[in-house]
Amino acid sequence: MFYNSGMLKPTDLILVCLLPTPRDLEIARLLGWYRIPLRTAPKVVTVDYLAFYQPSAFGEHGGKIEFIAQVKGHELTTRAELLKDEAGHPRANEEYYKIQLGGLERLKDPIRAEKWKRLTFLYSTGEYLVNAKLLNDLVVQNQEREILWKNLRERAENEQLYKTELPETDIPPEILMALLGIKDLQADYDVPQ
Repeated sequence: MFYNSGMLKPTDLILVCLLPTPRDLEIARLLGWYRIPLRTAPKVVTVDYLAFYQPSAFGEHGGKIEFIAQVKGHELTTRAELLKDEAGHPRANEEYYKIQLGGLERLKDPIRAEKWKRLTFLYSTGEYLVNAKLLNDLVVQNQEREILWKNLRERAENEQLYKTELPETDIPPEILMALLGIKDLQADYDVPQ
């Protein structure tokens, strides 16, 4: 289904999440992180992989999942710390999860949304991800749903044991903007779709 080094297991926990803008994709690809506002975050962020749903902001690439990334760790920080060049943003002091990622992996066949037009977060498994053709195929069903929730509860209980191994980097805003090819940074990425 996708180009994977064989690391994804059927039992891996997957968090399907909204990738609001192409800029967020570039941040994930180049800087290796994704952010989730604490106020709207799912209960458990200790998962094995993120699968990124691209909304209409991606044009012809919208309405589908094209990329996944292995989760390497997470930490709680502020928006101002994540996006230093947006210190005056209205939500600059709000807390965000910074989810640290491995390299992005492109799905061989993107998972299309079809009827789904809005998505924030959805839990799934590696088995469902590998077999999915439509976003609805990622919804865990029947007895497997109980196993999924049990695994999520266990992850939540062991949250303090989940540590990051990535070093902190401090990239000056002007270099970050040059890397991302950004002239004028836009407002928050929590855009409605």
